Amino acid sequence: MKFLNIKIVAFLFLIPFYVIAQNENDDIRAGNRLYNNKKFTEAEIEYRKALQKNNQSFEANYNLGNSLFRQEKYKEAFEQYKSAVPMTENKKRLATGFHNIGNSFMAGGQLQDAIEAYKMALRNNPADNDTRYNLAYAQSLLKNQQNQDNQDNKDNKNNDQNQKQNEPEEQPENNQQEQQQQQPQMSKENAQQILNALEQDERDTQEKAKKTQTRGSRRVDKDW
Repeated sequence: MKFLNIKIVAFLFLIPFYVIAQNENDDIRAGNRLYNNKKFTEAEIEYRKALQKNNQSFEANYNLGNSLFRQEKYKEAFEQYKSAVPMTENKKRLATGFHNIGNSFMAGGQLQDAIEAYKMALRNNPADNDTRYNLAYAQSLLKNQQNQDNQDNKDNKNNDQNQKQNEPEEQPENNQQEQQQQQPQMSKENAQQILNALEQDERDTQEKAKKTQTRGSRRVDKDW
């Protein structure tokens, strides 16, 4: 993920004059050398060795988080960064801790949480341009995501309205088809019988008319 600017801590301190601290710092330095050579799994081992000797070491917790992040173990990396932050009051260390907490959230798609973490980093180190860039990037992604969600919701609402509007138009058509199917079909024989009956009625009417005309003529032609 090129947009994420991982910050590694390679703090150089006056080495305490007792054996345990000496061994702890040796492990951290060994881990840093491996990390810089992109041997992240081996670096993780060295940082864990340092934590076994001093689990309150900010450097060991923080750099272990970096090695886990590079292995794409984002949840584990987040836990290490979260453990490291309370172990220091140094502003720049706090800034780097929150910066990489933000990176862990970004990798997990938790944009709002990432934004808050980057803001915390900038409160502790306002001059950090890497954090400022990541913050702007996360805000841009979140805005695009919200716009897309709003558009999807609008499209779904329009689709629902269109579906409801179409239903009344379709239903009468279906009912009409059902009614047509339910109506009995007339056979050719029945149709012919009705036609014959109508023709017979017409013949009867014409016959009656002829008889009426004949009777009328007779009355006209009657001798006086």
